[in-house]
Amino acid sequence: MNLHYLQHVPFEGPANIGQWAGLKGHNISRTELFNNETLPETGDFDWLIIMGGPMNIYEEKKYPWLAAEKRFIEKAIAKGKVVLGICLGSQLIADVLGARVYQNSEKEIGWHPVSLTDESKKSSVFRSFPEKFNAFHWHGDTFNLPEGCLKIAGSEACENQAFEYKGRVIGLQFHLESSAESIDLLIQNCSDELVDGRYIQKKEEILSKEGDVQEIHKTMTLLLDSIENEFGK
Repeated sequence: MNLHYLQHVPFEGPANIGQWAGLKGHNISRTELFNNETLPETGDFDWLIIMGGPMNIYEEKKYPWLAAEKRFIEKAIAKGKVVLGICLGSQLIADVLGARVYQNSEKEIGWHPVSLTDESKKSSVFRSFPEKFNAFHWHGDTFNLPEGCLKIAGSEACENQAFEYKGRVIGLQFHLESSAESIDLLIQNCSDELVDGRYIQKKEEILSKEGDVQEIHKTMTLLLDSIENEFGK
């Protein structure tokens, strides 16, 4: 199976997703949008994974490649690809599906619990998930639930944390792909966001959660295995 991911900044790569793909023997390739690399043909991959990034989906003047990326995501969805968006990636999918993306009332940074909705029981991918689990967060924007989507999860700080569209398209506002190394890179590059806030944790608290790092690795594996079992290619 061929996985392709879109990377928006050097310090937000696939982390646990890359490890999963390697263990499964899947091919994984990437487009570095921040380096203006050319997007592939949709026939070149089976799954499209859209990573996070500190920019907003509406900053097309500052990041001109956002416009082409949105068209590419729309095409991948239309072609029936498995599409997984994480943080910024989920916001881009929401935008492509016609939903509003905007600044949330609270920034959410650090380790916070996520709860599944009753609607999530309709999902073949999320049916084996625990009703509540911890996830890593680093976001200030949120989105309305796109029309035709299942609302999968929410949190105290952010009503829409995950959605599913036609089974194959999944948006996660939170991070399950993060490793200890990738979290450290986020802190190194975005530490200016670690200000006082109701849902913003201190650097020391974020880095102390070794158990949570291991747990999200397991949860990411559960998600990817579930997608693969349901859809394969």
